[in-house]
Amino acid sequence: MMVTKHFFTQDTLTLARELLGMELIHNTPKGVLSGKIVEVEAYKGPEDKAAHSYGGRRTTRTEVMYGPPGHVYMFLIYGMHHCFNIVTGPVSKPEAILIRGLEPTEGTDRMLNNRYGTKERYTNTQIRNLSNGPGKLSRAMGFDMSHYGLPLIGSEITLRDYKQIPDSEVEVGPRINIDYAEEHVGLPYRFSIKSNPYVSK
Repeated sequence: MMVTKHFFTQDTLTLARELLGMELIHNTPKGVLSGKIVEVEAYKGPEDKAAHSYGGRRTTRTEVMYGPPGHVYMFLIYGMHHCFNIVTGPVSKPEAILIRGLEPTEGTDRMLNNRYGTKERYTNTQIRNLSNGPGKLSRAMGFDMSHYGLPLIGSEITLRDYKQIPDSEVEVGPRINIDYAEEHVGLPYRFSIKSNPYVSK
């Protein structure tokens, strides 16, 4: 079942937990690429020192987060790695959830090709590292800045129910690589599926 607009109106932390086990789908001209979401991080907007919109910062990059929830927020890190986020929070409350890890479910061969180029055979290490990180999964799924602002309902990118994850299989802890966030470094805003090989290292 595909998600509805109501799904994206949930509190950001609640939504982050609910995303675990859902399938993220990219309908491309060459076929469907998809993966089960296994790791996410929540960013709580103006009051969150780790968020791009901390303090109400409003720029060309963050503009989409000030609109309605359920849209794609893409950004680049190190000028080369795309990161896929889902806009959350009400209008003018710029919050978002970063998708950090995906377990491939459809189109794996094309995802491998996107990540590593055309090969007759891929190593076990390449397969294990296909989509266990935000930059990796974006390359595998074919996400880039052209997808910035797309709605997750009615566009080429969408979400649907895939597998319910019980609380006993969910790990909650601090976010990764946000040393600049001072006292917010340790906030428990990262959610992942325990022992899943596609959780980022």
